[in-house]
Amino acid sequence: MADEPWAHSRYALQQARSPDAPETATFNDPRGDFGWIHSYETGSTVDGPGVRVTIFMSGCLLRCLYCHNPDTWHLKDGTRVSFERARNALETYAAPLRAMDGGLTISGGEPLVQMHFTKRLFAAAKGMGLHTALDTSGFLGARADDDYLRQVDLVLLDIKSWDPETYRRTTGQDIRPTIQFAERLAALGKPVWVRFVLVPGLTDDPANVEGIARFVAPMSNVEWVEVLPFHQMGAFKWQAMGLNYELSETTSPSPDLVARVLGQFREAGCRAR
Repeated sequence: MADEPWAHSRYALQQARSPDAPETATFNDPRGDFGWIHSYETGSTVDGPGVRVTIFMSGCLLRCLYCHNPDTWHLKDGTRVSFERARNALETYAAPLRAMDGGLTISGGEPLVQMHFTKRLFAAAKGMGLHTALDTSGFLGARADDDYLRQVDLVLLDIKSWDPETYRRTTGQDIRPTIQFAERLAALGKPVWVRFVLVPGLTDDPANVEGIARFVAPMSNVEWVEVLPFHQMGAFKWQAMGLNYELSETTSPSPDLVARVLGQFREAGCRAR
């Protein structure tokens, strides 16, 4: 896998690798014979249980102010890879992943932009005896029907804000699809790790945090709430792509702020880390 031309690091800038790719917003491929992949990582221990292969798909409809991979927004910036090639590459890792209680995580970008490709890849991973995890904003959660979700063991759900105005400012989109998807996952009993990016001056308002905490605390399917401190690791991509990066002067949250937010989640009854 490492010597293939699509074996890029998630931290490396990818641009115009597939200039003839379809437009992201209108993309719909019912076969999923090909996918546009930004990068992948082996040996991940932060994208689900055990040791994992994480594939980062291209294409996303959100425009998060703190996105550290804006080069995943468009399909054209990914590498076009056939399903067979992706499946065969994954299979080379299947035995060690099983031995390390790990599996496959598909992230992005937004995996549900390429719904049919990612569903096929999840199904293939399940056939290899691997644990599967979907890392999603939930904005396109309505696309994932029950059959899709049967291929997914765990959902890493990014709830980026509770306050609707803050959510729209942060992502450029409406919060309601994410909330509806979270409620559906709870009704199905699908295991979820909620992820919340803590950005000083943007998402850190106590009422905003409290809203998420009170929403997810009663959901018995939510195994963890993960507080992810904002960082500047992707700032160079915004600059290289000529994008206006509004958070260039924003610092990472202090230990005290992280402790306060973790405390809010725990006091509401969430398991938080």
